[in-house]
Amino acid sequence: MNGSTTKRCYCRSKETGKPLGTACPKFNQRAHGVWSVRQELPPNKDGERRLFRRTGYDTKTDAQADLDAVRALLNIADKNDREGRRRIGDLLETVSASKDPIPNYDETKRKFATGQSLTQHLTVGEWLEQWLAGKKRLRTSGKNRYDTDIRVHLIPRIGHIRLDRLTVAHLDEMFAAIAEANIEINDTNMLRRTALDELKLIPWKGPENRRHRKAIKETIDAMPPFRRITGVATQHHIKATLRAALNVAIARGLIIFNAAAHVELEAARRPKALVWTDERIAEWLRTGTKPSPVMVWTPEQAGEFLDFLTDRRERLYGLFHLITFRGLRRGEACGLRRTDRNRAAGTLTIATQLVQDGWEVIENAPKTDSGERVIDLDDYTDEVLDEQEARQAEERLACGEAWVDSGRFFTMDSGAPIHPGWLTDYFERLVELSGLPPIRLHDLRHVAASLMLAAGVDIKIVSETLGHSESRITRDIYQSVMPKAAREAAEATAAVVPRGAARSPKQTPTEATTDPRIEQGAQVTLDHLVAQIVEAAALDGRTVEDIAQQALAHLAQQQPAAAIPEPDGHAAGTQDGAKIIAFRPRKISA
Repeated sequence: MNGSTTKRCYCRSKETGKPLGTACPKFNQRAHGVWSVRQELPPNKDGERRLFRRTGYDTKTDAQADLDAVRALLNIADKNDREGRRRIGDLLETVSASKDPIPNYDETKRKFATGQSLTQHLTVGEWLEQWLAGKKRLRTSGKNRYDTDIRVHLIPRIGHIRLDRLTVAHLDEMFAAIAEANIEINDTNMLRRTALDELKLIPWKGPENRRHRKAIKETIDAMPPFRRITGVATQHHIKATLRAALNVAIARGLIIFNAAAHVELEAARRPKALVWTDERIAEWLRTGTKPSPVMVWTPEQAGEFLDFLTDRRERLYGLFHLITFRGLRRGEACGLRRTDRNRAAGTLTIATQLVQDGWEVIENAPKTDSGERVIDLDDYTDEVLDEQEARQAEERLACGEAWVDSGRFFTMDSGAPIHPGWLTDYFERLVELSGLPPIRLHDLRHVAASLMLAAGVDIKIVSETLGHSESRITRDIYQSVMPKAAREAAEATAAVVPRGAARSPKQTPTEATTDPRIEQGAQVTLDHLVAQIVEAAALDGRTVEDIAQQALAHLAQQQPAAAIPEPDGHAAGTQDGAKIIAFRPRKISA
């Protein structure tokens, strides 16, 4: 197609006032006049001719460079591709009218090859909305989390930027603004909290006090409400959301660079799970502050809680028992159906969960694909579930026609499904009533994991029981060993290195003089005694514990009383040979 560069002089004749053009005496000077570009474009969809025009070039070289760039763009489409050439023509016509820079050849060629619009440019906000709308396989909770990141953080701060012009600097500026907003939120929250504390100290009686209270209330009403800061973990999630969206944009040829992949944020540290030791309980009682957001009960404390539920005839005992020993998630326990239990095989199938969205409850598949699993049950848990079913049958008869047959294994007393949010609040009240140090409902899942790990259960089995996608996640989250296990491990490690007599651990006289053959004989005698106690319990109808206590009392009468150390209920030993002192919570009375 025809195209050219031309030089024009805007000098005018002093006599006539008309442009001199080529008659200007300075016209042939290199720095005089301006150059223009003219290039014929393919006809538009109506067949009308159109031109690309641009002027204002200082030199012919600059004008020729732009003309060559325009011609290169026109050659992207084949000569026989009328539709393609029309699209290129539309682009150049738009650029000519808007006086925008001539588009980059490689970028235009990429967009042309992928069928993208050449005349319209997506903003970051428009693309994020398109990307989220195309996520068809997301669960509701996951989609809501993405929507929050996009609607609350990304679109207000970077939504106006052209997608293909988003840079790392834009994102650094966005996260810096979030950090500044966090400081402002903390300051306003502190001011509001201070005003509320002051209001509590002012007496109600007396006209002066009432005026003072009224003034402070007006001040509080004028303050911003309490707000949550955008923490480090949330910032990482925002970055991950943007990065995922930009990866899809790259796959579709919209951009070639993912700015979110090169943003550095402060490391997000997952709270470390800590065990409630005596020292930590004492500090909590003194300060009212938990040592960590994630706390784990010892086996003794877990058993004490289950016994407390038994003593108060708690109707949801089976639910808390199942979470404590098998590590179900809150939604999985609420969503468990009666048909998910295989009584003959002694298993439960975790196939659904109730998820809280706001206050609405939605039934979904488990959190991950590996969350859909089959877990084995011990004999005692089977008994607990039998009693749970029997209790539910009694409640069904008592309700009559008012019974709501939800099909769930654990329900409200009317048969309706348990709301996950209600269960969390109810659990916190039970913990407070029990007098035990506080943990969250989800921390019962930590208790189950810690008990299994401390008991020497293989990490792969623990991971499959909990429904994790890989055992690495289990190691990272649930490496909370019991205090006795850590002590045993430390002692075993110290004993490995041979040292001189001065540095060797001091031995008690008993340890130094005990003959291994005597220890072996004592162990055989003890095993024989235990077998006799178990046999006597089976014949007499009493519990093993009752007969053992009677035997100890008889022994105390025969010889001087010796201090018998009480078991601490903690795990002991290494992972391969670890053991855990068993406790059996009392069963719920029918």
